[in-house]
Amino acid sequence: MNLPNQIKQKAEGVSLVVFDVDGVLTDGTLVYGANGEEVKHFNVKDGVGIKLLQEYGVVVSIISAKTSKPLLKRIDDLGVKHAYTGCKDKVAALTELAGRLGIDFEQIAYCGDDVIDLKVMLKVGLSLAPADAYSMVLSKSDYALNAMGGKGVAREVCDLILSSKMDLEDAYIKAMLPEFEVRK
Repeated sequence: MNLPNQIKQKAEGVSLVVFDVDGVLTDGTLVYGANGEEVKHFNVKDGVGIKLLQEYGVVVSIISAKTSKPLLKRIDDLGVKHAYTGCKDKVAALTELAGRLGIDFEQIAYCGDDVIDLKVMLKVGLSLAPADAYSMVLSKSDYALNAMGGKGVAREVCDLILSSKMDLEDAYIKAMLPEFEVRK
C-alpha cells in the first residue's frame, strides 16, 4: 500500500484495532424482516482481514451503539474476544478495554463513520473513516479510506495495519493455509 509516511508510522505502532459496525462493517442500511427481525449484510473479505490481524497478534475489538443477533453471530464467527454492543459511551468502553489490555491510546486504531465515533477517534493514535463517512468525521479522521461502509472497509484497515508491519504478500501466506478458516 502506498501510504503517507505519517499514517504508516502511526500504523506501525498499532496493537489494537477497533471497528464501529453500522456504516463500517455494514453499509449502514437497516433491514427488517416481516416479524421485525434485523438483517445485516457483512463483507466476507473483511472477515479474512480481521482474522489475519488476530493471527499476527493485533487485538481486534468491535464497539457498536447497537446490538443484534446477526452482529453477535458475526462477532462469534470472527473470534473477536473484545466486543461492546449496545454501547452508549464508546470512550468509556475503549478506556476500560485499553486499561485491561495495558494498551496506550496511541497504540489504538479506530474506524468509525458518524458523529458518535468522533470522541473516540480524537483520542486514539490512528483514526480512520470509510469513504462515505459523514463529512465531519472525514474531516477529523487521520486517514480517509477508499472503501465505502460495508464494502471492504475492515479489509482495507487490516491491510493498512499489516502492510506497515510486514510485506503484505508475506502476511497473506497464513490466510492461504487450510487451517486458517478453522475456528479457534
